[in-house]
Amino acid sequence: MLEIAQGRRISHRKRLWNERYIFLMLIPCLVWYTIFEYGPMYGVLMAFQKYRFNAGILGSEWIGLGNFQRLFISPEFIKALTNTLTISLTRLVVEFPVPIILAIMLTELRFVRCGKVFQTIFTLPHFLSWIILAQIFGSFLGSDGPLNSLIEVMGGQSVKFMTNPVLYRCFIHGSSIWKGAGWSSIMYMAVITNIDPTLYEAAILDGASRMQRIRYVTLPQLKEIAVVMLVLQVGRIMNGSFEQIFTTYNASVRSLADTLDTYIYRITFESAPDYSFSTAVGLFKSFINLILLIVADRTAKYISGSGLFGGDSK
Repeated sequence: MLEIAQGRRISHRKRLWNERYIFLMLIPCLVWYTIFEYGPMYGVLMAFQKYRFNAGILGSEWIGLGNFQRLFISPEFIKALTNTLTISLTRLVVEFPVPIILAIMLTELRFVRCGKVFQTIFTLPHFLSWIILAQIFGSFLGSDGPLNSLIEVMGGQSVKFMTNPVLYRCFIHGSSIWKGAGWSSIMYMAVITNIDPTLYEAAILDGASRMQRIRYVTLPQLKEIAVVMLVLQVGRIMNGSFEQIFTTYNASVRSLADTLDTYIYRITFESAPDYSFSTAVGLFKSFINLILLIVADRTAKYISGSGLFGGDSK
């Protein structure tokens, strides 16, 4: 047994040495994560302190879970948490299926060149920042914008798209789909193009229609990647797409659009800064995301046999 163990160690060392250049390529990635991801985690200690800037982290008073107790007696935090969950859960229902549907539609086009043109058109918005899009949407949907001008020409009344809370919620999801669906569909299209053509040929021989081929061939092949993407999105439920909402919302819609991310920004930069409390909010958000990610992954493996790391938990 000792000889076998020694042989395995030698084999591992030899393999590491043979692949040393691949591991060297990982060094910049490890350095980046160490500096920008793991290094700042030292600041999490502020969530358990009454942080004072002049005393620093090591010199500030330790108050344990005092900041977390404040969370659930703060009406603004409860409202931001409710808005975050509502918006994120609606994203799962409304936005998540769109890239799958779009990928199927693009791959089912009879003319390949048309599919490539449409794919380019749908993908381009992903490369525009929300700062630019906020200006575009603000001008297009504003009171004097082209859309309201068209409505008035047709005899209607001007609609306040960006200040009506209900319409703003629709705008959040509509603009998110417009910006991200094309980019997200690329992964599903890659899976579809790699499906064994003989499966479709066998379905055609069995008399399956196009919709039946999509249902019984395409969708089952997309199940694994769809489950992984769903688990990852569940793990981001507590994130409210800060850039999108922060650049487009206003005081009129804050009651329905203020998420945990915008709430953290407001209590940190728009009022007397309370770094300990805002750090506690951020830590709470990350902890809940971690729990949801683990639960979603375990549930997906139990139901479908696939998850982030594959395998079957049954």
